[in-house]
Amino acid sequence: MVFSSVTFLFYFLPAFLLLYYALPWKNAILLVASLLFYAWGEPRFVPLLLASALLNYGFGLAIARAGARRKLALGLGVAANLGMLGYYKYAGFFADIAGALLQSRFELPAIVLPLGISFFVFQGISYLVDVYRGQVDPQKSFWNFAMYKAMFPQLIAGPIVRYRQIAGEIEHREVPAGRLWRGFKQFVLGLAQKVLVANTVAQAADALFTAGPAHLSTAGAWLAVACYSIQILYDFAGYSNMAIGIGHMIGFSYPPNFDRPYSARSITEFWRRWHISLSSWFRDYVYIPLGGNRLAPWRTYANLAIVFLLCGLWHGAAWTFVLWGAWHGALLVAERGFLGAWLARMPRAAAQAYTLLMVMLGWVFFRASDVPTALRLLQVMFSPGDGGPLAHPWRIDVGPVQWTALAVGAALAVLPAPWSAPAAAPARPGWRVALQVPLALATFVLCSASLASGTYNPFIYFRF
Repeated sequence: MVFSSVTFLFYFLPAFLLLYYALPWKNAILLVASLLFYAWGEPRFVPLLLASALLNYGFGLAIARAGARRKLALGLGVAANLGMLGYYKYAGFFADIAGALLQSRFELPAIVLPLGISFFVFQGISYLVDVYRGQVDPQKSFWNFAMYKAMFPQLIAGPIVRYRQIAGEIEHREVPAGRLWRGFKQFVLGLAQKVLVANTVAQAADALFTAGPAHLSTAGAWLAVACYSIQILYDFAGYSNMAIGIGHMIGFSYPPNFDRPYSARSITEFWRRWHISLSSWFRDYVYIPLGGNRLAPWRTYANLAIVFLLCGLWHGAAWTFVLWGAWHGALLVAERGFLGAWLARMPRAAAQAYTLLMVMLGWVFFRASDVPTALRLLQVMFSPGDGGPLAHPWRIDVGPVQWTALAVGAALAVLPAPWSAPAAAPARPGWRVALQVPLALATFVLCSASLASGTYNPFIYFRF
């Protein structure tokens, strides 16, 4: 079940909110609803989710009570989490590598990737490390902890919510009318980003990438990457906004996950704005423990490279993701070494154009089915051609609706936001606040009608 579905919008969410507001057992209702939500798509993995909750709950208590052996308990707990992730997500990938190196073939049983495992494993690791560091007390109630681990708004696609970010709200939270309305507005914003922009350009992006580089003209190849760049931004940012909005509606403060990343003027700034909960996770639990930027320059560069190779692997067990991570790592190393100073002196538009171009080139590896396809697509992008006698008719796939969604999405992503005002700006006039109500309701109705009509509705981050 995804948020942008009729089932969720008109059955699951209203029934859940009705019970949640009407009954006093908030945590129990949220836990049961979350398990039902997860079981809708992956019933066989509900025991795995609960096992992950039990494992981290137990190790959290063990770390707090282990005294001098706290580091050992932490190491075992982290290893158990990584072992779970490694088996389900990377066993086949590393078996193929070992087979290629040893010129042999390892036959493994088919392993199905559980929904959201990358997110809830990282969530568990952050909890254990924070308990070890004394930044949070271990949760005494298993059921409260299981509710935190399974919380459906952020379960399958983030943001990665650390336990210490919401520890107080697990025990006590309130949802005044103002917060409920704020949550609904953010949910509708995310729904519009997903349904009206991401889904629309996804039709063109998927058709163009499916055609393959051999049948794309140079213009078609660039258009494919442009459509995918807008699709992945609004698909993931939209889902994050829906998750954060639901969080507000039930009294939880989830961390922000996107801050107009395509307006960044460097790759360094891009990663402060893109998938913020993941980049900050790698910063706090990998980069800084490795030494961060406190050691010799070559160690800083090595730490950046390691972090982004791991970031690439986190997204998927394939060489395309490894190269995507290596690409961003190399760009960050260059900015740390010399390029950052140049970008700081460049005109804003030029620095932003450079950054967006580098990000789009990285998306080629992220989206391509394999490395040869990615390299061939890059070749087509930079070698003028018409696609040959079997050129894909991309004008059929990109009609007025797709062009409109692409243009609107790009403008909102890269141009200065006219609605953002300084913190000291006066309060908005009453008529502007009143206008938000019909506008939000109209947007919700429009998105619902689009979904009810059977619109194309993929979700990129299911595979992570």
